[in-house]
Formats: sequence, C-alpha cells, structure tokens
Amino acid sequence: MTPLHHITILGGGLLGGSLALACQSPYRAVLWSRRQESTAEALALGIDATSDLAQAVRDADLLVLCVPVGSMAGLLQQAIDAGLPGRCIVTDVGSVKRQPHETLRPLLPSAGLRFIGSHPMAGGEKGGIAQARADLFRNAACLMTNDEAAPQPDCDAVEQFWNTMGCRTAWGTASEHDAIVARVSHFPHLLASVGAAVGLKHAGFGQYCGGGLRDTTRVASGNPAMWAEILLENRDELLRVVREAQQEMETISHLLAAADYHAVEAWLAEAKKKRDGLSV
Repeated sequence: MTPLHHITILGGGLLGGSLALACQSPYRAVLWSRRQESTAEALALGIDATSDLAQAVRDADLLVLCVPVGSMAGLLQQAIDAGLPGRCIVTDVGSVKRQPHETLRPLLPSAGLRFIGSHPMAGGEKGGIAQARADLFRNAACLMTNDEAAPQPDCDAVEQFWNTMGCRTAWGTASEHDAIVARVSHFPHLLASVGAAVGLKHAGFGQYCGGGLRDTTRVASGNPAMWAEILLENRDELLRVVREAQQEMETISHLLAAADYHAVEAWLAEAKKKRDGLSV
C-alpha cells in the first residue's frame, strides 16, 4: 500500500475545512484557501492553513481537491506549477465524476500524477468553513472511481484514507457514479426545490407548515450557484430521472382523478416499502 503521511487539501469551504479537522491524526494535514479570510478562520479553528499554494503542496502525498468541479483542472495545473511532487496521488470530493476524469486526465502523465475519484456523500445546506466539523464524514458513503487505472496500492491507500475519516467506501466507474448520484442526491435536491416552490407559493403559508414540509424541503436551502453547477454537470443522467419522475406524477395524477382508493394506497405502499428499506 502506498504510504500517505502528508495530506494537502485545496479549498477552504465546508468539506475542505471538515476534512482538515478530521484528518489531523494520524495524518499531517494542511489546508489551502485562496481567500485570506478563510485561511484566518481555519487557523482560528486550529487547522494548519495557508494561502501560499507552493507551501501547501510541497510535501503532499495526497492532494484533495475540495473546489467546484469546473475549477479543478485549473487549480491542479497551478499546484503542479507551484511544485506539487510527482509522487503525489490526487483525489477530489466532487459531486460528479465523469467531468473530473475528463478534465484532469490531460494534466496527469507529464506530471507523473495519479488521479482517483472520490465522492464522500456528506455536507449540509449551509456551507463555509464556519460550519466545518470533524465528524462530518462519519458513516458517510464514499463512492470511488478509478477510470485512470491508477495502481492498486494507490487505490488501497486512498480508500484507507476515507475509511479512516469514517466513510463507508464503494467502487464503480465514473459513469456508474453519475447515474447513482443523479437518483440519490441530485434528483432529491430538485424535489426539495419543487416542494418549496409549490408548497410555499404564498409566503404566508409557511406559518402553517409542519415537519413534513420542513424535512422534505431542507436541502433546497443549499447554495443556488453551487447546485446549478452540479445539476448542469450531471444533466444527461438527471434528465433521465426527471422524465421517470414525470411518469410517476402522471400515474398518481390519473389515480387521484379516478378517485381509486385502493390504487392510490398501493402506490403509496410501494413507495413506503422502498423508503423503509433504507439501511442508513
């Protein structure tokens, strides 16, 4: 297994800050943020942090890209130019995987780097390093990809890293990953936003809502700019799921129009069965 001692985290938001807090032991971790304000907040939390990219990457055994997917290639090139060691393994926390593999691929061979995709299913509707916490990744699923055929010892090392953070790991291709998260992450965010748009069509209705609306729309409070990027990056897979959801809505619309109690009950029972089958 490839030994990992020094972890460099690029990106001082919720995920980057939480990862820095979580991996201070048994690893040595440094957090880089472009913004001096974020670096100061990280230092106040006891994190080894800097806005000097060369200082951040010079000893890296594992580089974790905790920035938007569209920014990863440019930042990795900057890290390479700043002296990122060729021995370093590169991973990320992106919500899609085909795009990182495609955009980072051209940068890897000449720099001698290996990229292994990672997506810890952790976060929150409120971002920023002020929300960071060391237990964010505890018992979270982490979907991993190796479309670049990185050596097995490197894969084992990155998987052990996420296990140490508290994650449950699983492997697949980038395409498989994007198809899965379209259903279990990106589509639920759409549903929450639709629920907020329809259920709270009139501002005064909020005073009457109970836990049902609050629970089902919670993630709609997420950063709109970030989520617009995520949804568009995975739009091909997401559109398939949206069309399937439209068919389900058509089904229940017809059942309601027909006032078919038993059919409506059966439709709800099937959904309940699937929801009750969640293991976590």
